[in-house]
Amino acid sequence: MLKIRAGTGYDIHRLERGGELYIGGIPVSHELHFVAHSDGDVLLHALIDALLGASGQPDIGDLYPDSDPAYKGMASSVLLKNTLERLETADYEVLNVDCTVVAQQPSLQPFKPLIRDNLARMLKIPADAVGVKAKTREGLGEVGRGLAIECYCICMIRSRK
Repeated sequence: MLKIRAGTGYDIHRLERGGELYIGGIPVSHELHFVAHSDGDVLLHALIDALLGASGQPDIGDLYPDSDPAYKGMASSVLLKNTLERLETADYEVLNVDCTVVAQQPSLQPFKPLIRDNLARMLKIPADAVGVKAKTREGLGEVGRGLAIECYCICMIRSRK
């Protein structure tokens, strides 16, 4: 029997001056970076939660808690790799993902193809199975004032059992 499952994920992080800003595992030129225990990559964090939710596993906070010093400063791509190994062990494969990053600044338009291709590579799926969209908050709220960036993701996975 073929089982297809969906999952959703969300993440938000504040921004502060200095450091590097990563979105979808890609360094994005900006004078601010995420305030987070790991590198704070909101897209990868939302994607990880979507994948974990779809497979019925604990969420990112349960598996990679910010209280654990082992994850301090860790690249979120390492957390995604571990999550994909968990899915493989549970006999799931990723079919597609769709992510919406909400940021007033920086403009993600020039980075979207790089982010899409990087996600496709990490997930081992075709680039046309990866959606990456960038939106603003039109000046509303903390994200709209450029104080934070958030991301929403949805995914579809298939059981090979």
